[in-house]
Amino acid sequence: MEDYVIDIEAENKEIRKRYRALLRACKPTLQRGDKQEIRKAFDLALESHQEMRRKSGEPYIYHPIAVAQIAAEEIGLGTTSIVCALLHDVVEDTAITLTEIEAQFGKKVARIIDGLTKISGIFDPNSSMQAENFRKMLLTLADDVRVILIKLADRLHNMRTMEFMARHKQLKIASETSYLYAPLAHRLGLYAIKSELEDLSMKYTDPDTYKFIARKLNEKKAEREKFVADFIGPVKSILEEQGIKAQVFGRPKSIFSIWNKMRKKSIPFEEVYDLFAIRVIIDTSTEREKTECWKVYSIITDLYRPNPDRLRDWVSSPKGNGYESLHTTVMGPRGQWVEVQIRTKRMNEIAEKGFAAHWKYKESNSDSGLDQWIQKVRNMLSSSEQNALDFVDDFKMNLFSDEIFIFTPKGTLVQLPNGATALDFAFEIHSDIGATCIGAKVNHKLVPLSHHLQNGDQVEIITSSKQSPKEDWLSFVVTAKAKSKIRSSLKEEKRRVAEDGKEVLERKLKSLKITYNTDNINKIANYFKYASSQDLFYNVAKGLIDAKSLREYAASEKTTTHTHNQFSSHISGLVEKINKKDVDTILIGDDYQKVDYTLAPCCNPIPGDDIFGFLTVNDGIKIHRTSCPNASKLMANYGYRILKAKWASSQAQISFLTGLRIVGIDDVGLVNKITNVISKDFNVNIRSLSISSNEGIFEGNIMVFVNHTEQLENLMKNLKDISGITGVTRYDADL
Repeated sequence: MEDYVIDIEAENKEIRKRYRALLRACKPTLQRGDKQEIRKAFDLALESHQEMRRKSGEPYIYHPIAVAQIAAEEIGLGTTSIVCALLHDVVEDTAITLTEIEAQFGKKVARIIDGLTKISGIFDPNSSMQAENFRKMLLTLADDVRVILIKLADRLHNMRTMEFMARHKQLKIASETSYLYAPLAHRLGLYAIKSELEDLSMKYTDPDTYKFIARKLNEKKAEREKFVADFIGPVKSILEEQGIKAQVFGRPKSIFSIWNKMRKKSIPFEEVYDLFAIRVIIDTSTEREKTECWKVYSIITDLYRPNPDRLRDWVSSPKGNGYESLHTTVMGPRGQWVEVQIRTKRMNEIAEKGFAAHWKYKESNSDSGLDQWIQKVRNMLSSSEQNALDFVDDFKMNLFSDEIFIFTPKGTLVQLPNGATALDFAFEIHSDIGATCIGAKVNHKLVPLSHHLQNGDQVEIITSSKQSPKEDWLSFVVTAKAKSKIRSSLKEEKRRVAEDGKEVLERKLKSLKITYNTDNINKIANYFKYASSQDLFYNVAKGLIDAKSLREYAASEKTTTHTHNQFSSHISGLVEKINKKDVDTILIGDDYQKVDYTLAPCCNPIPGDDIFGFLTVNDGIKIHRTSCPNASKLMANYGYRILKAKWASSQAQISFLTGLRIVGIDDVGLVNKITNVISKDFNVNIRSLSISSNEGIFEGNIMVFVNHTEQLENLMKNLKDISGITGVTRYDADL
């Protein structure tokens, strides 16, 4: 490797240039004395990170300057945030302490930086450091939302500059980003940042698909631009005639949203019609906003025929994150559906800069949806009983959901996520009402607790003092508040039952002459495959473990002394175990050893797929595709259990199971043609085949055994060539 030659003078010049660019970005929000504060923070960051370099070899200070620039320019934050962005890594990575930060910059800055500093220390191995860090960050959000906004700026810059990182780190960070940070940007109204985070995550987790869509978009760019020009020409001239000041332009959809559409609808790229949206941004006064938006809507729908099912009015009822806009889909000049978004300059600033812009326009609207959401986060965090991973999953569920509006019997409006049930509504009103809820009346009609509410429903809750939360409630509630309250009630109940079970177990062990101590309790819990001693006590109390089961345990204990209590010994045990298969197909770990593994049924990886290993608690190592639907959750929550994995070169003769979904026009002998291509031309075995035909449309799901991705791609190509077949896609799960 060549030595990296450092030109200190050139670097110092570049640092000065970047700092000046940052000051220019801050200019709109600067007040007296702000420049000195920013300079003081910059000097401290520069001195603290002096000896540090990024993976690319660049000076580390480039990173905090870039994060501050994103916070100022793309999110629109003020001086306090710029100071915190410049100092966000100082406490974590250098000798500077929070006390010193507080002495120089005050309590507020110190508190925000504390929220941005990761937790260090020892963890319960069943917990997740990433989840704990995320939870800590949200604790600070409850007091100061700037923590999250700076964290998003930090994550965005890291994602933009990730090419120099090791592959497994890229995967972990990209998965965590798509799982938590992109939904969070969406919830805070930062749509541009959300889209970029999703695209960058996909660039690393599914590079082939990302490059394919990017290439296709590039090929059609000139054609698309011509279409947009033809579409907006007549709109612009009528707006000018009527004296409406507005910008009209086309905006391409993100690569991730195009891929999502292809996946959800099982269609090829060529069939995704809405590769772009037309945006109309009106320059008007606040009091005329609604009138002008509907006026422009009327002009566009006079020119182009609208789809009546595709009108979305977020001008009259803004989304919970403050988003306001009028969306419609119209039939364009070439027989193509086009989405049109109509909004004012103020609405656009809120859509682009989210929370920061919302704050700026907030004087007249003190009780906004966003404030209510932050209040919900506070309530969730107050339930300290909750495991950090449960918390993160519940929190994530409530990030992306669109809202519905429900009325109480007295006409009060309650906002809930789409898909919410009558029981969610009960918990939203009050925890005690939720806990004692036995039914509800929706629009004066009696419904069960699991009834899904619709926009505009009026709901009355029926309670009973004899009711208490049930385990099955968790299967249908969707709000984080309902889930966390039900869980904590069940935990309390379980703890009470477990106390009784503990006494029963003590008596039973005494009769079997087994000493009641922590070591033996852990051994018994492991033997019955329970995660904790509390689970063991609970099941004893419920009668699921009787004297006979305990006698069997005592007998087995005499013949073996095997324990795998420690997570670390579990790992080393697996690594020592050599794969007993005839051919070693996958090499695992940093030094790529031969280790026992199983292929995850959720994504059925085959040779040629990009893969990783995941160390499960009870089932050893499972191999997943990096584009697996579960990958982002595993990597985001359990990054420390992810293992590198690659295909060995000797797997050519081993068959792997994968699924194909085939869509086409039903025709006589079509199934015969398909099976001939698979079995005769490719000599591939079919494990299962399910076919349905409806109104002349043929759909088939086929599970086949293939050797590698190249063989699969050739097979898919040949199937597409069959007359009448319109689409062949690979699907993940063994359905």
